[in-house]
Amino acid sequence: MSQEPFRIEPYIEAAKQTPGGHLHIGRAGYSLHAASSSLSGYDCDAVKAACIAAGLPVIDSRDIAMDQAANLSVRGPMIAVDKAPDPPPWNAFSYAPLGVVAAAYRKAGAQIFNIAEADLDEAAFPDLPNGPLKSIIEGWHDYVLNSEF
Repeated sequence: MSQEPFRIEPYIEAAKQTPGGHLHIGRAGYSLHAASSSLSGYDCDAVKAACIAAGLPVIDSRDIAMDQAANLSVRGPMIAVDKAPDPPPWNAFSYAPLGVVAAAYRKAGAQIFNIAEADLDEAAFPDLPNGPLKSIIEGWHDYVLNSEF
């Protein structure tokens, strides 16, 4: 009995059709986010190449420092996938646009693909200090806590 090989292309296409759909790669594997579902796995480089070739937004945070990755994933907002983003200020319990979260990861040193420069919104954290990412994320957190929106 032969088994057909797994094909990721339909999942990539579904993510491309979903507002906020994207691939995020971290140390523990990948998560492909589309509509009301996600697909995770460990064949990161093959999936990354397929997503980049298909034009899907990709965030690859494998090379950023572990404390930075933890701070962003725990204290930063979630990406709004197939839903309207929450209004700012964003925190760990809110949904932000893909470009805002991608800009924070890029500032930490992550690789970002297929997200237009105009969509990488660093204006979401305008008053943060320039310095090590830990102070940047803590500054973002303080900014959110002290904002009067």
